[in-house]
Amino acid sequence: MNGSDPQLLVSTDWLAAHLDAPDVRVLDASWHMPAAGRDPRAEYAAAHIPGAQFFDVDEISDTRSSLPHMAPPIEKFVARMRAMGIGDGHRVVVYDTLGLFSAARVWWLFRLFGKADVAVLDGGLPKWRAEGRPVEDTAPVARDRHFTARRDASLVRDVTQVAASTKLGSPQIVDARAPERFRGEVAEPRPGLRSGRIPGSRNVPFGAALNADGTMKSPEELRAVFAAAGVDVDKPVITSCGSGVTAAILNLALERLGNRSHALYDGSWAEWGAYPDLKVERG
Repeated sequence: MNGSDPQLLVSTDWLAAHLDAPDVRVLDASWHMPAAGRDPRAEYAAAHIPGAQFFDVDEISDTRSSLPHMAPPIEKFVARMRAMGIGDGHRVVVYDTLGLFSAARVWWLFRLFGKADVAVLDGGLPKWRAEGRPVEDTAPVARDRHFTARRDASLVRDVTQVAASTKLGSPQIVDARAPERFRGEVAEPRPGLRSGRIPGSRNVPFGAALNADGTMKSPEELRAVFAAAGVDVDKPVITSCGSGVTAAILNLALERLGNRSHALYDGSWAEWGAYPDLKVERG
């Protein structure tokens, strides 16, 4: 397993050995920042892990919200999963084209809707391809399957709950954005947002949790990363980022460290930074 936690992260070796297993379903959950100018669906169509389906992070969301890719209503998530042939009893493996970036967000979505048997491919498509493993350009044919879901509200926080946490000083708020964005030294990539951070929050840039090849650092290294940022990984944590995608990398890391009291602020800075009545810290 190359050190991967079989419940949270699976290695490329593991996936290659289980790719044809009848209970395994693979999802390409690639998503990119708008400024990247990349089309993840087109990239999926050109080359993906054999048998993988494309999970559209922007479409499988609450499209009624003005905020980007908020968690969808449970009925929509269930309908999309059924149509993709993902059902009860399936082991889901999620990957992306950057190594470990947006796949964690989809891992978190499955957990939010009550499916625990979901893992992230450690190192994603870059590691898979670097090892010379096969890819294909044809989408699999899916058969509708029954998917049972139950929303776990403990895994998500809204702006009111986060604002209360800033006043109480608990749970800890941990921001996955780059340090210069956290300190408010640069303009936000989304127009109309203030620069800065949620008062009292700590900064663990998502890249600090990863190795150069896009795999996740070891539990010992992760614990040291959080400790260096002043985060107690044995106490409750709310994660945040720009729009709720990379924050999930920290949720995955916390879960790997045995923390079961972590939640994700779904609106993240796209919401907090837009409202002038919410306080902001800089520096």
